[in-house]
Amino acid sequence: MKSPSTTRRIIETLAALYPGADTELHHRNAFELLVATMLSAQSTDARVNLVTPALFARYPDARALAAATPAELEPQILSTGFFRQKSKALVTMAQILVRDHRGQVPADMEALTNLPGVGRKTANVVLGHALGVPGLPVDRHVLRVANRIGIAESDDPVAVETQLCGRLPPSLWTLASDVQILHGRRMCRPTKPLCGQCPVADDCLYFAALSRETRGAPAARPKPTTARRQGPKAAVTRAKTPVAAPGRRRR
Repeated sequence: MKSPSTTRRIIETLAALYPGADTELHHRNAFELLVATMLSAQSTDARVNLVTPALFARYPDARALAAATPAELEPQILSTGFFRQKSKALVTMAQILVRDHRGQVPADMEALTNLPGVGRKTANVVLGHALGVPGLPVDRHVLRVANRIGIAESDDPVAVETQLCGRLPPSLWTLASDVQILHGRRMCRPTKPLCGQCPVADDCLYFAALSRETRGAPAARPKPTTARRQGPKAAVTRAKTPVAAPGRRRR
């Protein structure tokens, strides 16, 4: 894997490419971001952003949502998918916030992940973007980008989070996630990545392997990493296929 100094330089280069990188889920506070992130499982940020304005107008805080029933909630979140599981998790989550946290979202990883429907990725999103606590969410894009470049080396999201956090100062954890997510969506795509336009291509193990193949070196072309989506409770998505190490033949 890359050294801490190289990892930081790569993240700062991506940050310059995506100035103002942030979560694309619309929210005004930690409660709204928690709800939106829970809804984003098996859905898209754009779809969730279409649903949440009316949802938050009806349920502006945990106490209001805790008074709802899953049946009342289902038609309002239908288009985000898995609406039955999500509605139950959202109502129960809100009830626990009211019962155990005075209706406030706790700024604590353990307390967050004890909530139904909240895994480590969701908790990190809320901590880093709404509560001022360093957090590095690892989704399928971060998993793919980090492994391709070589700033992490695992198909386990928790391991990738640990590796990246160990190579970056806490002040860069959330930004590192945001810029890799945008890079994975816009340039370092699962298939047909735009390597020729990438500002960190010279540091990228994936691009180096492609370049050796083009020159006729005995390096198999690594398959772009794809991700297997999981259900609403999943903390993070996992990659289906790890990136092949440059210079090795596949058997």
